Amino acid sequence: MEWKNIYRGMLMGASDVIPGVSGGTIAVLLGIYDRLIAAINGILSKDWKKHLGFLIPLGIGVGAAILLLSRVIEWLFEHYPGPTQFFFLGLIIGILPYLFHQADAKKTFGAKHYILLIIGAIIVAAMAFLQADEPAVIDNITNSTYILLFFSGIIASSAMILPGISGSFMLLVIGVYPTIISAISNLKLDIIAVTGIGIVIGILVMSKIINFFLSRYRIMTFALIIGLVIGSIVVVFPGWPNSTALLLLSAGTFIIGLLVAYILGRVEYAN
Repeated sequence: MEWKNIYRGMLMGASDVIPGVSGGTIAVLLGIYDRLIAAINGILSKDWKKHLGFLIPLGIGVGAAILLLSRVIEWLFEHYPGPTQFFFLGLIIGILPYLFHQADAKKTFGAKHYILLIIGAIIVAAMAFLQADEPAVIDNITNSTYILLFFSGIIASSAMILPGISGSFMLLVIGVYPTIISAISNLKLDIIAVTGIGIVIGILVMSKIINFFLSRYRIMTFALIIGLVIGSIVVVFPGWPNSTALLLLSAGTFIIGLLVAYILGRVEYAN
């Protein structure tokens, strides 16, 4: 078991609670994205024990973060959304040099790779212009609600596993984000189970698609992934603070994000 994946999973789980931040992005920042995709696809292979040894601690971390930190993240996002998002901005910007180094972009990237990078950045950045006002919690749960939650889980997890595209943001767009967060906070097992099944199906299907491209077009896929991460900067950016105190606080959290990115880069990309 790779027990250090618990802390990696907690970072991914905490980020997935916040609309605009992708767990896939955090996996890229941690340097485990390709291993994550390979492990999900390898569950039914002869090396299933090795892949489960990677995934189980990661899943424990994700689950623990969602259950234990969801209210904390909700509180931060409600009371200090700007500084919280500036922290993630620092993370994303701070790790980009490591991503380019990991891809050996100076040697491997040509014109087609930079075009893919730009396309990926535009696709994700365009999501910043989608309307995603906070909907109300759905109190009257019917069979049609369960169907909506199931397919919302598929859509959100498919987005979640792609760097730069936030599953929580997609849930906001669909209109079920507060309902699911409320269900997690209050342990409404029926909503959690239906949405969870959709999430598992979405992850399995999307991971197979991503694995296909990573195994056959690795550098081009990596160029697109870097573009998706760059585009997420536009989505996460909350706008400039409107007071000096908030500006200083946001600058502080941004610097902390940069420092965390530097430390993660030194630890995770040391090889």
